[in-house]
Amino acid sequence: MAASELYTKFARVWIPDPEEVWKSAELLKDYKPGDKVLLLHLEEGKDLEYRLDPKTKELPHLRNPDILVGENDLTALSYLHEPAVLHNLRVRFIDSKLIYTYCGIVLVAINPYEQLPIYGEDIINAYSGQNMGDMDPHIFAVAEEAYKQMARDERNQSIIVSGESGAGKTVSAKYAMRYFATVSGSASEANVEEKVLASNPIMESIGNAKTTRNDNSSRFGKYIEIGFDKRYRIIGANMRTYLLEKSRVVFQAEEERNYHIFYQLCASANLPEFKMLRLGNANNFHYTKQGGSPVIEGVDDTKEMAHTRQACTLLGISESYQMGIFRILAGILHLGNVAFTSRDSDSCTIPPKHEPLSIFCDLMGVDYEEMCHWLCHRKLATTTETYIKPISKLQATNARDALAKHIYAKLFNWIVDHVNQALHSAVKQHSFIGVLDIYGFETFEINSFEQFCINYANEKLQQQFNMHVFKLEQEEYMKEQIPWTLIDFYDNQPCINLIESKLGILDLLDEECKMPKGTDDTWAQKLYNTHLNKCALFEKPRLSNKAFIIQHFADKVEYQCEGFLEKNKDTVFEEQIKVLKSSKFKMLPELFQDDEKAISPTSATSSGRTPLTRTPAKLTKGRPGQTAKEHKKTVGHQFRNSLHLLMETLNATTPHYVRCIKPNDFKFPFTFDEKRAVQQLRACGVLETIRISAAGFPSRWTYQEFFSRYRVLMKQKDVLSDRKQTCKNVLEKLIADKDKYQFGKTKIFFRAGQVAYLEKLRADKLRAACIRIQKTIRGWLLRKKYLRMRKAAIIVQRYVRGYQARCYAKFLRRTKAATIIQKYWRMYIVRRRYKIKRMATIVLQSYLRGYLARNRYRKMLREHKAVIIQKWVRGWLARTYYRRSMHAIIYLQCCFRRMMAKRELKKLKIEARSVERYKKLHIGMENKIMQLQRKVDEQNKDYKCLMEKLTNLEGIYTSETEKLRSDLERLQLSEEEAKIATGRVLSLQEEIAKLRKDLEQTQSEKKSIEERADRYKQETEQLVSNLKEENTLLKQEKEALNHLIVEQAKEMTETMEKKLVEETKQLELDLNDERLRYQNLLNEFSRLEERYDDLKEEMTLMNVPKPGHKRTDSTHSSNESEYTFSSEIAETEDMPLRTEEPSEKKVPLDMSLFLKLQKRVTELEQEKQVMQDELDRKEEQVLRSKAKEEERPQIRGAELEYESLKRQELESENKKLKNELNELRKALSEKSAPEVTAPGAPAYRVLMEQLTSVSEELDVRKEEVLILRSQLVSQKEAIQPKNTMTDSSILLEDVQKMKDKGEIAQAYIGLKETNRLLESQLQSQKRSHENEAEALRGEIQSLKEENNRQQQLLAQNLQLPPEARIEASLQHEITRLTNENLYFEELYADDPKKYQSYRISLYKRMIDLMEQLEKQDKTVRKLKKQLKVFAKKIGELEVGQMENISPGQIIDEPIRPVNIPRKEKDFQGMLEYKKEDEQKLVKNLILELKPRGVAVNLIPGLPAYILFMCVRHADYLNDDQKVRSLLTSTINSIKKVLKKRGDDFETVSFWLSNTCRFLHCLKQYSGEEGFMKHNTSRQNEHCLTNFDLAEYRQVLSDLAIQIYQQLVRVLENILQPMIVSGMLEHETIQGVSGVKPTGLRKRTSSIADEGTYTLDSILRQLNSFHSVMCQHGMDPELIKQVVKQMFYIVGAITLNNLLLRKDMCSWSKGMQIRYNVSQLEEWLRDKNLMNSGAKETLEPLIQAAQLLQVKKKTDDDAEAICSMCSALTTAQIVKVLNLYTPVNEFEERVSVSFIRTIQMRLRDRKDSPQLLMDAKHIFPVTFPFNPSSLALETIQIPASLGLGFISRV
Repeated sequence: MAASELYTKFARVWIPDPEEVWKSAELLKDYKPGDKVLLLHLEEGKDLEYRLDPKTKELPHLRNPDILVGENDLTALSYLHEPAVLHNLRVRFIDSKLIYTYCGIVLVAINPYEQLPIYGEDIINAYSGQNMGDMDPHIFAVAEEAYKQMARDERNQSIIVSGESGAGKTVSAKYAMRYFATVSGSASEANVEEKVLASNPIMESIGNAKTTRNDNSSRFGKYIEIGFDKRYRIIGANMRTYLLEKSRVVFQAEEERNYHIFYQLCASANLPEFKMLRLGNANNFHYTKQGGSPVIEGVDDTKEMAHTRQACTLLGISESYQMGIFRILAGILHLGNVAFTSRDSDSCTIPPKHEPLSIFCDLMGVDYEEMCHWLCHRKLATTTETYIKPISKLQATNARDALAKHIYAKLFNWIVDHVNQALHSAVKQHSFIGVLDIYGFETFEINSFEQFCINYANEKLQQQFNMHVFKLEQEEYMKEQIPWTLIDFYDNQPCINLIESKLGILDLLDEECKMPKGTDDTWAQKLYNTHLNKCALFEKPRLSNKAFIIQHFADKVEYQCEGFLEKNKDTVFEEQIKVLKSSKFKMLPELFQDDEKAISPTSATSSGRTPLTRTPAKLTKGRPGQTAKEHKKTVGHQFRNSLHLLMETLNATTPHYVRCIKPNDFKFPFTFDEKRAVQQLRACGVLETIRISAAGFPSRWTYQEFFSRYRVLMKQKDVLSDRKQTCKNVLEKLIADKDKYQFGKTKIFFRAGQVAYLEKLRADKLRAACIRIQKTIRGWLLRKKYLRMRKAAIIVQRYVRGYQARCYAKFLRRTKAATIIQKYWRMYIVRRRYKIKRMATIVLQSYLRGYLARNRYRKMLREHKAVIIQKWVRGWLARTYYRRSMHAIIYLQCCFRRMMAKRELKKLKIEARSVERYKKLHIGMENKIMQLQRKVDEQNKDYKCLMEKLTNLEGIYTSETEKLRSDLERLQLSEEEAKIATGRVLSLQEEIAKLRKDLEQTQSEKKSIEERADRYKQETEQLVSNLKEENTLLKQEKEALNHLIVEQAKEMTETMEKKLVEETKQLELDLNDERLRYQNLLNEFSRLEERYDDLKEEMTLMNVPKPGHKRTDSTHSSNESEYTFSSEIAETEDMPLRTEEPSEKKVPLDMSLFLKLQKRVTELEQEKQVMQDELDRKEEQVLRSKAKEEERPQIRGAELEYESLKRQELESENKKLKNELNELRKALSEKSAPEVTAPGAPAYRVLMEQLTSVSEELDVRKEEVLILRSQLVSQKEAIQPKNTMTDSSILLEDVQKMKDKGEIAQAYIGLKETNRLLESQLQSQKRSHENEAEALRGEIQSLKEENNRQQQLLAQNLQLPPEARIEASLQHEITRLTNENLYFEELYADDPKKYQSYRISLYKRMIDLMEQLEKQDKTVRKLKKQLKVFAKKIGELEVGQMENISPGQIIDEPIRPVNIPRKEKDFQGMLEYKKEDEQKLVKNLILELKPRGVAVNLIPGLPAYILFMCVRHADYLNDDQKVRSLLTSTINSIKKVLKKRGDDFETVSFWLSNTCRFLHCLKQYSGEEGFMKHNTSRQNEHCLTNFDLAEYRQVLSDLAIQIYQQLVRVLENILQPMIVSGMLEHETIQGVSGVKPTGLRKRTSSIADEGTYTLDSILRQLNSFHSVMCQHGMDPELIKQVVKQMFYIVGAITLNNLLLRKDMCSWSKGMQIRYNVSQLEEWLRDKNLMNSGAKETLEPLIQAAQLLQVKKKTDDDAEAICSMCSALTTAQIVKVLNLYTPVNEFEERVSVSFIRTIQMRLRDRKDSPQLLMDAKHIFPVTFPFNPSSLALETIQIPASLGLGFISRV
């Protein structure tokens, strides 16, 4: 049909608009040919008359249907033009928050200016391996396509990222490289991928800067080649750079910055290592303050500096080189601060001792004077002479800036070279993927040389892009065999010729640079003369003679000629360079070495590709003339050569294009400026791609897709079996013009607009059908509603009339009842009022009388107190007067006596001075001394005699005193007791007399009481009636309260149950997390173990095998080495290492064994403590059940003593074993030499002696225990319990006799009972005191006798040998216990209660001892086994380096316990094999066993049963070496089989089942009570007797976990290709899903082709998995866990693809998903697996499908969605709503306001921000114990297994 026929009423069009570029409008009437005006209605509500161009008469562009808006690929639009592209991009960017869109082969990326969570590792995994059109557009999809084509086509690839500054080129290139690093991994251990990513921070710091358009703008172009080996793993990389913007080093425009590295240095100036650089704030340096914006918001330059240094370290740039780089950069900053002063117009100078220059010279290591001189002078050389000329201030400043730019450029190249060296790999490169991050088309107000070069490069890239697009279009047409018509496309070769051809702009620029007096003006005139009016693409501005205009492919650009020549020359004075080359700073001359050492080795590969030249080109050493020539190469010439090499590289690769768009100039997040977007779309070639596609047949459908979409337009007779012919017939009827479509081999090609026409026809047909359906349904609904309302009205009338009649009757009853209530209530009110008044009167009287009495009492009290106070005050005054008088008298007496004493003293002093006085005194003193001496001698004699008498008396006195004291105390106690008893008797007699008097009185009052009782009887009866009424009311209240209490109890119970359930769930989650963490670690360990084995194999292949005997490496896992005490670890070392370091290999083994034993002893002590706590807790339960205990037989006393004795013996034995272990540990820790464990060494002797003594002692103990048991049993029979009960019936009979009627009798009986009770208590206390005193005396006497007897026995036992000593001690203990039992029986014969409590305590002790006995038995057995293992260790170490000698040959025979032979009547369930047949057994049973044959023909788990029966026999023989060897070989062989055939599901399932069965057998026959509950008696006889293999059970459990994880990986690999196709793409319900038009990037069809997986394929595969697992006899619980994991994988992968595919988010697809999920649930029901938890794993997918189908308009819908989608995260819900796409016109998109409402409601939800589910997640697996009912003796070994060398035992 003609295009004009589509311009009908209500058709929507696009019209130009100066503000919005394009504006949408709707036609108000049909267009007719010849109309000059279109009547339009704008979206804002205005009407407009749109005039057509009278010359072209072009109609406005038609708008695409709404279902096509928001397409992933722009080429899928029916109308391909600029407004459609712009609108589609805006809808995806603003409404759906999607920044990526395909445009044919181009990925359009719009910068969101916001961090988005779409670049995580989960997203990378989701895109890995997917076709490009199957997933939503993404940079990862482009990277995956490049990686896949490189591997498939074996052709190098390129990703060309372009766009203007701030569009996000660098970030896109960074994410592409991250994708390659993550997907491919590294081929070496050098982490090349990390180094590739680490190069980004370095290059950004030295090559990126802030501009007005971008805070992190790349000011250079780069092409990174990422090299891959033959296995397509990253081996290295190489970087090429283009056109660094050197002018930015010395100049920045307003609001711009210099390169980031300078500001990072200034921000880090305070660091100690940077003190020598003498830096400061960035505003202090001329080169960093010109832009006036030294800080970027949100960027910390100090942290960025740390990242830069970290990246340098990772890339191998040492600290010294890093400091050298920072030193040169600091020198550039200081050089910019060098100032010049003018002497005259032609010369200048630098101030003396200029600080900036001095710092620069110090940092650079050059001479200050020399540098100062050459900054102000230059050397001119002529043919005859050379002279030095001063330069002006302006020239000096330019020379300084040129030197700074030159140093920075050299440093930039040096860093790039070192980065390339770090990324270089010695491995041969097989292929590469190049990532080109280059500047996009630029146009500013002032455009200079840099913009000219950038736009020149974009012209070349655009030409290559156009040719590639045209080529792909041609290939598609030829592939479908459609007639090829040349399509006109824009060719920019004339523009390229204008720039680079002979006499082109660059050629003329280079020529002008060679002229001595060439200027920018003369160059401009040459351009005008050469190209003006001769080339249509070259123009001259009207108002300028120093500029020119070039018509580029994107736009016209005006270039200013000023500065072109200077920038092209890039002149630097040679003298200044020579000064720098002579620097003492070693790194600086390296920058100017003109050799090829800095070229990266990866730039010239073996593939023959030519490396690109870096900017600026390197100079080579040679003759001075050659150097001069090299200096003449201009920047333009170098850039042109580099660009040609780049184009050659790109043409030799397969290109992939990423066009970055900057949505606005203000960096606002998710803000779309249409004007800026259109400019960039025109400049980047996107619209050119659209134009080329629109010129041919842009819309393409497969025949099946066309048939499925437009089946509604066909009649039944039109449908043929041949889909292709059917489509041809229908199209001929629908579209008359055959030029509008073409039929290809597999597709139908349509011209632009034809799909929209077909969609219109389809929508009209569906609309008519919908109207008819609505008409019929609405009529039916209204009729149904009317009938329902009529029936409801009749029912309502009936119920209302009945309700009114009942209400009237109720009113009459209530009226009568109210009258009666009023009568009684009024009476009650009056009576109550009278009582209140009477009571109030009485209360007032009582209070008033009390008040008056209290007042009188207080008055009397005050008068009495006043008299007392007066009495005391008067007495105090009299006493005070007396004391004062006495004090005065005494003072006068003292004064007088002092005067008389002084007089007497004077007289005595005079007499003392006379000589005669002294003589008299001396004669008297001599006589007195002689007399005193004689008295002293006499007294000494008397004292000695008295002392002897005193000592004798004291001895006699103390002995008598002690006797008297003891007698006195005893008498005092008895006297006190007698006094107390006498006092109690007297008090009781007095109380009895009082009670008798009271009794007589009460009898006299009895008659009066009876009379009063009769009087009150009537009142009481009336009161009872009233109380009964109140009682009924109270009962009703009670019932109500009980009901309320029950309800509250129910609520509390429910809440408690809920809390309990929540806590249980939380504990289960914590347990699962811990289990998952452990199993992940186990998985990582197995991966590392496999990696280790692979590396070992590679090393084996690389190394030439040496002749001689070599030992094979053991694959013993770390778990096995931890839980088994074998010497396998030592066997992993080679023979030379064993001979060189024997001590280092032997001693750690023994010490590890000691640590195991010590750990086990600690565990036993902890178990003992736990057991004691448990027994204390159960004591109360035993005491509460006394009655039951009394009925039990009382013959347990002897057994209790027997158990006590046995426990003591075991405890002593345990202590001995601990002491022996400590001695052994000390003996072995004294020396570390190999002689420590050699025969004859101290440690060896100690160990062997202990082992011998232990084995002998244990044998003796067995016999002693048997003897002791027989003796105790005989003693037990002699003891007869005596049960006597006190008869308390006398007291009860007395009470019964004393009962009488009435309250008096009750009181009397109570008093009598009290009296009798007190008497009985007094007598019992008296008897108990006497008994206790007598018992204490007897105990003291017996203890003395026992002490003497024990001392005698001890002395006798010490003289006996050890055997007789033990026997004697046992006999003595038996005698003691017997006597003790007899003693207590006699003691408690009269008191049965005490005897019963004694029996209960004995019973408690018996329980305690029995449990401890069992624990101690286990402890002894384990320690004994460990000691035997250690003995075997010593035996192994005895033979030194002889590895093939069995340790069992060294251990002495007495170590093994004596086995009592018994007669075997039948097969005992054991298999015997020889030691040398072990490898043959493992080979036939594990390595070469075919699972399929075993699963079908033999019983499930047969290998596990055979292996366990072999282990049983080794245990029966007590051969731990054989057990250990067999288990180790089994585990290693299973690992070997799984490594070899780990991709086969049957093999992995078979060995998972057998490993679990083997583990269950080890538990079932371990002898532990918990595992023996379900065994038969015969199975219990088959339990292991000698070895505890609990440690090996842990090893097998870990192995089973590893096998399970491998099984899950196999399942995932098999299911993953089926899931997306079967669950999402396949149309299970035919006709529901509509197929939308596809773009150039073909998405996967939803129609099942041949080879496409369907839902039935998934179900068949699930059936296959389930049947295989059932055949192998896998545990049902384990099958449930596998099924749960399978369903989780299905749900996670389906949901992840749904979240990444916009074409799958529709209402119809939600229905398909729900149907598919229902089929999976049906499969679960058929297999009886609904309780496996598999359905719950599909809950997120079910909720996502429901989300696609529910209404999404109102707030109620939002609330329903929030409550429904509990298993989805907020990010997932928002993503699904954003991706929701209508397939038909009747569906509506989700509004932005609704999505925001959802986000607001879900903002408080705490869930993971992760978008995708972790499809690699593996649930923690458990292996519940599943005992086998199969008897071991019934198992038959088939001959097909080849196990004839095994014999049955």
